[in-house]
Amino acid sequence: MKNNFLTFLNPLLIAAPLTLLATETHAQKAYFIDGYHGGVYGHYPVGYTQFVVDQLKKNPNWRVNLEIEPETWDSVKVREPEALAEFQKLFADQSIAGRVEYVSPAYGQSYLYNISGESIIRHFDYGMKKVRQHFPTAVFTTYSSEEPCFTSALPQILNSFGYKYASLKNPNTCWGGYTRAFGGELVNWIGPDGSRITTVPRYGSEGLEPNSTWQTEGWTNAPKYINDALKSGIKNPVAMTLQDAGWRNGPWIGNGEKGYQPTEYKTWRDYFANASIGKATQDWQFSQEDMQVSLVWGSQILQKIAQQVRVSENKIVMAEKVAAFNKVYYGIPVPQTSIDEAWRTLMLSQHHDCWIVPYNGKPGHTWADKVVAWTDTTNHISDGIITAAKTNVAGEQYVNVFNTTGNTRTELVTLHLPAGIDAKTFSLVDSKNKEIPVQIGADQAVYFKVNVPAMGFSQFKIVNKKPSQTGGAKAGVTASGDVILENDHYKLVLNKAKGGSIKSLIVKSLGNKEFVDVKSERSFNELRGNFYDDGGFHSTTENPVTISIIENGPLVVTAQIKGELLSNPYTQTITLKQGDRKIACELNIDWQKNIGIGSDYKQHEKIDPKDVHKPFYDDSQKLLALFPVNFKSQKIYKDAPFDVTESKLENTFFSRWDSIKNNLMVSWVDLYDDKNHVGLALLSDQTTNYTHGENFPLGLNVQYSGAGLWGRNHTLTGPNKMRYALIPHAEKWDKANISKESQNWNEPAIAQITDRSKEADKSLVDLSTTPYQLPAISIAGKELLIRLFNADGDDSAQKIVLGGKADSAALVELNGTVKEELKMSNKDGKTVLNVAMPRFGIRTIRLTNFVAE
Repeated sequence: MKNNFLTFLNPLLIAAPLTLLATETHAQKAYFIDGYHGGVYGHYPVGYTQFVVDQLKKNPNWRVNLEIEPETWDSVKVREPEALAEFQKLFADQSIAGRVEYVSPAYGQSYLYNISGESIIRHFDYGMKKVRQHFPTAVFTTYSSEEPCFTSALPQILNSFGYKYASLKNPNTCWGGYTRAFGGELVNWIGPDGSRITTVPRYGSEGLEPNSTWQTEGWTNAPKYINDALKSGIKNPVAMTLQDAGWRNGPWIGNGEKGYQPTEYKTWRDYFANASIGKATQDWQFSQEDMQVSLVWGSQILQKIAQQVRVSENKIVMAEKVAAFNKVYYGIPVPQTSIDEAWRTLMLSQHHDCWIVPYNGKPGHTWADKVVAWTDTTNHISDGIITAAKTNVAGEQYVNVFNTTGNTRTELVTLHLPAGIDAKTFSLVDSKNKEIPVQIGADQAVYFKVNVPAMGFSQFKIVNKKPSQTGGAKAGVTASGDVILENDHYKLVLNKAKGGSIKSLIVKSLGNKEFVDVKSERSFNELRGNFYDDGGFHSTTENPVTISIIENGPLVVTAQIKGELLSNPYTQTITLKQGDRKIACELNIDWQKNIGIGSDYKQHEKIDPKDVHKPFYDDSQKLLALFPVNFKSQKIYKDAPFDVTESKLENTFFSRWDSIKNNLMVSWVDLYDDKNHVGLALLSDQTTNYTHGENFPLGLNVQYSGAGLWGRNHTLTGPNKMRYALIPHAEKWDKANISKESQNWNEPAIAQITDRSKEADKSLVDLSTTPYQLPAISIAGKELLIRLFNADGDDSAQKIVLGGKADSAALVELNGTVKEELKMSNKDGKTVLNVAMPRFGIRTIRLTNFVAE
């Protein structure tokens, strides 16, 4: 819960146990998890540490479970040094008998399901280190959160950090959602890679709290909740609330006078080890769709946050890889302090409060304002590392192209030339003096197609001559004014009369198959939504547009569409690149004023927070980009952190808090025709949501404007800009390499001009023959750490090729313990390792004293 809602919530929460719960004594004991959530960025008032210390001393039977932002203790050390010293003494006992357990050290208290898998790892890694700075004896045994801060891949991440247990309850703060009710006392939470961890679920008997939109029945030890659990076969029921730091309640259910009795306070580790049945009796193959979560998706403020975070996520992992590469091959010291700060500010921008209450805070210092500052810091540091080789243009010049993915890439690269270089006489040759095809674009932009080694770079020399322009991409205009764009993969036609929507999409590699459903009422790539104050549904197809060809081959073709949607100008560009499977789209809607978009449910009334019906849930009425395809059957696959989920939803639509469906897309969603073995993948530049259902085409959420949580109006304050891409393909998402395409889109090849001649074609890590991806590479002292992710392969051993030699190699857990020593073979100065892991598995290779070939 959020500190500025305490006026509404706190009296109710304090009073409820007294008025709703009986004090009758029962023979079977129940248990309660109490503690605190929050921190210096969310809510942690000065003097609060002393309050907690005093309460622990006053209530010897009380136990405290902590989910406190790790940086909080830096502030407490300055503000309350004596109280911190007392708390450190109480904390020191980390045995099962200890009274304090740190249940979530996640650095920024992220929701986790909405960010990259690598970001999740860093939240735990940096968070544990920070906690141990203040509490050196800290042991991390159980993961638990007050918010729905869960994701399907957590079991393997938690196991690798040394966790033994987890809880999937968040009964007191369900504004953003909850997990599906499932099972009994303990379950084996099984992740997509097969990892498992002993877990207390939201019980199958644990209903949503009546007359609430933020609680399940497990938020207190109410007799009904406990008795329902006992009747369902749960022998040792447990309830939970992690109070907001700042609340002055002390023990949440008193000392034996409230609710079901007997009830005993526990730390989570004590409950699992001493009070529970000890061993899980059920397996739960936990799907991402078991996360029943939702935010105000499509609101402009949340879109910008999601976009800013995505940009920074991409930049910092690329910068860290470049830094490691430069250290290995050129001896350039790794700017570790700067990298740590870039990760720190990124993790803070991923704080759940940024996403659920972005407006909260003083003017100029809201959560949304903080995200701008935090991501700007990450970007500035990352850009400085990535562009370190850039110099002034004088004398002999070269272009370095860097590839931070683990696969060799042949693709078109964009370079914006600085002043002083004439694009008309800009040409490139490779190390063998072979000329590279170049297209001169607009605004000093040039495009050229190159082959770049895996996790490495190639260098090309700039020569002063008219560039060679070869390729097959082209554009044209029909007699009716429609525009045709064509490359080696596609031929598509833009309909001038219907808002520039795509009239035809021919996929050449599939026997010139047409993808557009011409029988659909909706047009392909139209924008359509309910403008509830302006006559209802409107679409970009209502009016003709102006279409201009702004790039016309031979490597790149781009059409620019200009039109109006209810007098609001919009511009869209659609780009095809020769040799590229992605149809790239950029959209800019220049909203002239705030305008209502979405469900009209009580948009002009004060909505009761207890009202389960919330207008921002109804995606069917938001402004959507729609993609009707002529598929015979339709399945949805969607990515999540270190996971891909086959959707079991009949449709994505809901309008009530008690009926939430997981319709999120982190990076991509794929619509698949399993009868004809073709698909359409949709990539997004932000975590958002998608739409799909029977007689409802695949759609991308473009805009919502209206009431959000707590009645806060989420308004349009300026233009909306977004990028997305489409990939028509054969076969299912894994055979079609959609995950790899997404990574390439998020980590584009980096081109920069330099006056430093280097040997070309260096490759640090080559995964080209494997299904693996390369989420991260870093250096710690004399050790090179390489993270691998099995994106779409099986569990067979794969050959990893490294551009150098090491004294030793091992697979290590995320907490640093050795999992397996690896045998190395050397050939031509390169090291070859064999690594096996299941699909969606992650592994970390640690190389000691690694030196370049």
